[in-house]
Amino acid sequence: MVQTGAPPDASSSAPPNASPSASAVASPNRSPIAEGYRWPAEWEPHQATWLTWPHNPDTWPRCLRQAEAAFVEIVRRLAGREAVFINVAGAHAEDRVRALLGDCAAELRFFHIESDDAWVRDHGPLFVTRDAPPTLAAIDFGFNAWGGKYPPWDRDAAVARRSLEAFGVRRFEAPFVLEPGSIEGDGQGTLLTSDSCLLNDNRRLAGEPPRTRERVEALLAEWLGARQVVWLPDGIAGDDTDGHVDDFARFVSPGQVVCCVEDDRSDPSYAPLKSAGRVLREARDASGRRLEVVDLPMPPPLRFEGERCPASYANFYLANGVALVPTFETPEDERALAILRECLPDREVIGVPSRQLVVGLGAIHCLTQQVPAPGRANP
Repeated sequence: MVQTGAPPDASSSAPPNASPSASAVASPNRSPIAEGYRWPAEWEPHQATWLTWPHNPDTWPRCLRQAEAAFVEIVRRLAGREAVFINVAGAHAEDRVRALLGDCAAELRFFHIESDDAWVRDHGPLFVTRDAPPTLAAIDFGFNAWGGKYPPWDRDAAVARRSLEAFGVRRFEAPFVLEPGSIEGDGQGTLLTSDSCLLNDNRRLAGEPPRTRERVEALLAEWLGARQVVWLPDGIAGDDTDGHVDDFARFVSPGQVVCCVEDDRSDPSYAPLKSAGRVLREARDASGRRLEVVDLPMPPPLRFEGERCPASYANFYLANGVALVPTFETPEDERALAILRECLPDREVIGVPSRQLVVGLGAIHCLTQQVPAPGRANP
């Protein structure tokens, strides 16, 4: 997730149709959970999907246009299902993206918000809902480019705040760094994550106490309503995020998880994935039931300029009535899609060609963020 760029441009503005700022920054000591909000599961109804349009050629060297083509496909597949919100640098960038989308029938809303890169799952807000009365709010977690790996990240760190000001949604400011790609929830109090990411010292802020499991679990309970945290080991080969869980273990329904499996014992992903599957099969969710674990194959290793890319079918995105799944032009594609169709019988499961997209070291889930529809819970 390479990032380069200049400091933020304070002159960039929200689009003319943006709501007036309605953000109300809560005290860092006051969480949305304390005010009756919850973090819905990804499969619950959405009002929109939020994207930050790709623009950084260092992230997709010599294949930025192919990455944009994948984004066009994502937007087209969302058309008629939910709105699509898109962050772009300004009016010129908006015009260009509209031209790329052509006659796409999606309901679009553009936000003129500059960014260093496109990974909105991690630099954007994480939305929470309250059912009575139906209310939408969001958490702005601290962002430091996956442990300070890719400076500068000034613009990315401001995306969540600026998005919520433009959208007119209340903002809760969390006093710690957390990328939403590092956590996976079932909407019922169960959360999956990895030691290698959430306990990593590179995510600690200045003056923050050491990150122990006990302390992080307390934060996850306070800010996300987690009642049961399942700790998994390191992530897959090629992952530069220190083990984001959305690359290898995902909920598909309450009590059911897909977990990637690597058959090649010599592959560096073999041991951590084997361990993750074992932990999940021994785990219980917040309701006390054992998890049903479904094996999901890994694609063959995919490399770009000699470097391993984190290609994984687990990096899918669940939108209204559809699952968008990265595919990599390999025979394993159809096997993975068939497994996910069995797990998601009420959704259309669609493969999105992502061989060039994953050169940026992420795929569809990393590049999307759901905006839930408050008051329409479907756990």
